[in-house]
Amino acid sequence: MKISFKYISYFLLFILGLNMTLISCTGDLDVTPKDDDEFLSEAFFQDPASYKQVLAKLYAGLYVGGNDGDGKPDIAGIGGDFSSYLRLLFVTQEFTTDEAIIAWADGTLPSLNTQTWSPTNEFLAGTFSRAFYEISVANEFLRQTADDKLTARGVDANLKAEIATFRAEARFLRAFSYYNLMDLFGNVPITTENDPVGFFYPQQKTRAEVFDFVESELKDLDNSLVASKANEYGRIDKTAAKFLLAQIYLNSKVYTGTDKFKEAAALCNEIITSSAYTFANVPYQYLFSADNDRNGAQNEVIFPIIGDGNAIRATGGGMSFIMHASIGGSMDAASRGMDGGWQGIRTRKEFVALFPDETATADKRGTFYTNGQTLDIANVGTFTNGYAVTKYINKNSDGTAAKRNDIPDIDFPMFRLSDVYLMYAECAVRGAADTDMTKAVGYINKLRTRANAATITAADMNLNFILDERGRELFWECHRRTDLIRFGKFTGGDKIWQWKGGTENGSATASFRDLMPIPSRIIQANPTLKQNPGYN
Repeated sequence: MKISFKYISYFLLFILGLNMTLISCTGDLDVTPKDDDEFLSEAFFQDPASYKQVLAKLYAGLYVGGNDGDGKPDIAGIGGDFSSYLRLLFVTQEFTTDEAIIAWADGTLPSLNTQTWSPTNEFLAGTFSRAFYEISVANEFLRQTADDKLTARGVDANLKAEIATFRAEARFLRAFSYYNLMDLFGNVPITTENDPVGFFYPQQKTRAEVFDFVESELKDLDNSLVASKANEYGRIDKTAAKFLLAQIYLNSKVYTGTDKFKEAAALCNEIITSSAYTFANVPYQYLFSADNDRNGAQNEVIFPIIGDGNAIRATGGGMSFIMHASIGGSMDAASRGMDGGWQGIRTRKEFVALFPDETATADKRGTFYTNGQTLDIANVGTFTNGYAVTKYINKNSDGTAAKRNDIPDIDFPMFRLSDVYLMYAECAVRGAADTDMTKAVGYINKLRTRANAATITAADMNLNFILDERGRELFWECHRRTDLIRFGKFTGGDKIWQWKGGTENGSATASFRDLMPIPSRIIQANPTLKQNPGYN
């Protein structure tokens, strides 16, 4: 199997013919094939290449919404474009915060801008369903690759060894989905390959129990994932598992009531000192350009969600959504490497205020388009209200054109080393044992020096600074909601931004909104599920 995984994961997806429908009442999917291709059937797995193809489906599911890019959606109740995993993460992690706002009035989308969502929100239902869809495909892959099944099929020892690596990656991707479900919805069911396929009501677990499951999986995966940087680009290795484990430890107080900042810091230190991934000593904008898989930025990206203009048909999901929807007004789409704009996403003035005025020494991470745009957002539905954001660009770092201008080549940096620096620094500020404030300051200054921002000293290091610095470095990378909750500033009145609470100047919101509601249609399908407090 010499073919590049970057292409198998997005091209073979289109010929597999998988057409699954979400059956929420089971907590798993009925993966019995419903088409002539008999995908995931016993006959399908007689082909030695099939195992990598199913793994490809799992990776592709992070970007595209169905088997024909946005067509033939994997999940019901929401279009293939809107049901892209990455797009839904962006919607839930960014629109609900000070970092982004969208002009569109599709269905219940506006309620995410204002923290006024309800259990009937179809985008929350899509997020819940998308994560469980990924879990279900992973579960069925793990069932079909059990040792007894491989032996019965006569799989040789070399392929068995390769499949063992595939299984570890599938378990990581399943853990990643459980992490997102735990973070967004709290108490959710857990299903694994050991559960039956068919009609049953899976038991809802507490958020702490989901945490324990994800933690145990990630710890165990250190034994079976490939060594750091030993995998094909775009695939998971040991460092990715350590990163996600550090991330859940960083948020452990929110998820379980017990802080694990010491454990988070130890993992961050392990990742940093291993030198498997290194700080990208390139201009900040290189990390978000069309050639960020080869311009030096890739050295620090631990887990990319791959974008490819030629191999992906997803015109409305993933980076295609982020790029198209952030272009409008007087912006020149061609200068962004795109064929047009959808006049949707901007940022709010409170986020703009995190960056200094435009001067020769300004923080280069503050990439805003202001021509014809007002800083204030008087009308959410008007794109020119609010500054546009130009963080991502579908051009190569030398200014040359990407492969095409309708679907971007940009790889989305889900995990990167800069975040590890920030996590370590936060743990140090929070007083975690065995952290070194001098090191923490040095890590922050690496980021700031690359951004052409003034360096700081230990006297500047406090929690408000760390939260702001995380915003400056990681904005529009699907972290903001989680960060604001950890710092106690997502709901309530301690941090206000325009249209929070549904008013132009912003207002306090109820703390129960730190958790999203279990979607109504999920509870209708599985009436044993209990709704989160405040949404009844």
